[in-house]
Amino acid sequence: MLTDEVREQSTVTSRGFARLLEWLDDGVESKGEQYLEMRRRLVGYFDRRDRTSAEELADETLTRIARTLEHEEIATRPPARYCHVVARFVLLEDIRRGRRTVALDEPRLASVSRARLVPDSDRESERLHERRLDCLDRCLQQLKPAKRDLIVEYYREARRQGIDRRHGLATRLGITMNALSIRACRIRDALMGCVEGCRQGPRRI
Repeated sequence: MLTDEVREQSTVTSRGFARLLEWLDDGVESKGEQYLEMRRRLVGYFDRRDRTSAEELADETLTRIARTLEHEEIATRPPARYCHVVARFVLLEDIRRGRRTVALDEPRLASVSRARLVPDSDRESERLHERRLDCLDRCLQQLKPAKRDLIVEYYREARRQGIDRRHGLATRLGITMNALSIRACRIRDALMGCVEGCRQGPRRI
């Protein structure tokens, strides 16, 4: 389960939620269907990694993105690519909090039962989604430590604490917030390029 502190901060304004829905639709109104689909994928991502709070972590991922959209545009397309990055960071934080949750028989049987009920087309979509996330893991490891630390720290949180942390990060690096944003965007773009090229083999970034 998420800590009380995290849960209390994991709120989003109506404006932020509206911008999240619009961003996920990516120009084609879906009346919330894209949101539900992305949330389902995120829950599956965390569930496959034995996180007992998979639904809460999925909501936390979307909340962080909504909070970012309250303050700035997210140019990354398609939206799923950005969601994958944020989900990875949320997972890393969850693991760091020491809540490793090795599922016992009941949860695992439940997962098997759900898998049997999922249509082949959805399973194929999940396999592709999983492969992209695996590529993200691989590409993060290819980053130089300084770049990896910067991008993880920059996207660690999108709420007030995250903004304060970015200020602190810029101060430590001796650069302005604008320069930090540009640097983070360049690393993110290189990371996403690596993910896209993952199927063609390893790529240096």
